[in-house]
Amino acid sequence: MRLSTLPLRLFLLVLFGGMALTASAQVRKYSNEFLNIGIGARSLAMSGATSAVIGDVTAAYWNPAGLAGVSSDVQIGAMHSEYFAGIAKYDYAAVAIPVKGGDRYLGISMIRFGVDDIPNTLFLFEPDGSINYDNITSFSVADYAFLLSYAQKMKVEGLRIGGSAKIIYRNAGSFAQAWGFGLDLGMQYARGNWRFGLTGRDITTTFNAWSFSFTEEEKEVLQNTGNVIPESSYEITAPRIVLGVGYDWDISDKFGLLAEVDVDATTDGRRNTLVSADPISLDPHMGLEVDYSDFIFLRAGIGNIQQATSDEDLEKRYLVQPNLGLGIRFKGVQLDYAYTNLGNRDQLLYSNIFSLMLDINKRSEAKSTQTDAK
Repeated sequence: MRLSTLPLRLFLLVLFGGMALTASAQVRKYSNEFLNIGIGARSLAMSGATSAVIGDVTAAYWNPAGLAGVSSDVQIGAMHSEYFAGIAKYDYAAVAIPVKGGDRYLGISMIRFGVDDIPNTLFLFEPDGSINYDNITSFSVADYAFLLSYAQKMKVEGLRIGGSAKIIYRNAGSFAQAWGFGLDLGMQYARGNWRFGLTGRDITTTFNAWSFSFTEEEKEVLQNTGNVIPESSYEITAPRIVLGVGYDWDISDKFGLLAEVDVDATTDGRRNTLVSADPISLDPHMGLEVDYSDFIFLRAGIGNIQQATSDEDLEKRYLVQPNLGLGIRFKGVQLDYAYTNLGNRDQLLYSNIFSLMLDINKRSEAKSTQTDAK
């Protein structure tokens, strides 16, 4: 076996071997769903359809192979968003650096989704039945993910591979906590104006082990109020395969167009997606980006295509989630905005998401940190 082909063969072995092992595993649907929200206003505005074209620090999440598109000595990314009228907060921060002459890349990312200041009313009532508000304390419920990512350019022109090892920590105050570990793998290939992406998330399955800790007094309150005291358990997150095809076109000297269509293949049973089956469901989503002089960007996307029953006539119909976004890039600083999670029919549920990316010692030979291919 040639040494130069060893990383690619190992990549394919883990990718498809992990899928085979999961076929007979017991999984819990929607486990670790906070990791499916997405990061980066650019990708969110394009409905997450960036697996083939992503080439910046956020690639550690969308497709680790895209880290090989970073075109600066250091690239830093950050995002903050809020959901449910600010009750839940979603934060992201990451850094990426090239090593070994610029053919290999490392990334470190952190994601947190949490609800803070939740009232703990377990001891609101005194033993005599009176209410004592001084006994109310507060706690947080939060999910964390830490990603250590690696990517490299292969000797085959246009081919890049990468992977992200992720450590997951979830906690609910002092009552419960879980530790988990998972692996994401990615591959990108560019040929002419075409971009192709393959991402395997949780490809070896992600294992979460839950443990619970209650004092005797807390257990007594839970029992007296008819609550079940949870016991140690575990969750397994099944793999999700993302296939992406994109096209990158310079319309003129000033205008560029980038379009991509992705299909997510989930392996945990029937879901409410465009193609719903057991054990594999298919969820397509697509995104579009138009740029002017690689300075101003206008983005749009469609995703979350599913069937829903109308409240008026009980007739099933297809619903889609549109997303919009803007971006600006100037001297190594990129600010992106996404207007996402738009509601359907009579509801208007939306989130305003901002993300920031900073290039330190940006290399002039690369036109874009996002495609690394123009």
